[in-house]
Amino acid sequence: MQAQNAPTPHGPVDFGPALQYLTFSLGDEVFAMDIRCVREIIQHGNMTMVPLMPDFVRGVINLRGSVVPVIDLQSRFGRPRAQVGKKTCIIIFDTTVDDEKLELGLLVDAVSEVIDIAQAHIEPAPQFGTSIRRDFIHGMGKVGNDFIVILAPERALDINEMAALAEQA
Repeated sequence: MQAQNAPTPHGPVDFGPALQYLTFSLGDEVFAMDIRCVREIIQHGNMTMVPLMPDFVRGVINLRGSVVPVIDLQSRFGRPRAQVGKKTCIIIFDTTVDDEKLELGLLVDAVSEVIDIAQAHIEPAPQFGTSIRRDFIHGMGKVGNDFIVILAPERALDINEMAALAEQA
């Protein structure tokens, strides 16, 4: 799916620069995140469980010698833990904490595609009616007749907040 400039009698309408987003599913819902923070997508595989972690930390994986924590996004959103299926993937992405770059893995049901969404087609997060915390949402991207929830990974996957939850566990 590409965000395109709609033709008019006076030529195409410029909706501004489009950004690329990786789309993925959690259950029946489609979400997206800015492709610039995604490093790679890997198949679900062996994970080492870490004791005394909250439910949303599924474990850690060895990614070319680096220990990468894997966050169950379903559980992070306050839902039941994700069921691992044939299409289950781990999205490896970069985040920054105190000027230090960290890698995290996101456990998702399936990865769909990379799409372009013009900035003019991104609406603010709704005031109510979403299935996840409003501060986890960067915006709602209009793609055709549908809206896709664009995550704000710096909030949804805030290392300091998740560490505080881990201490409570």
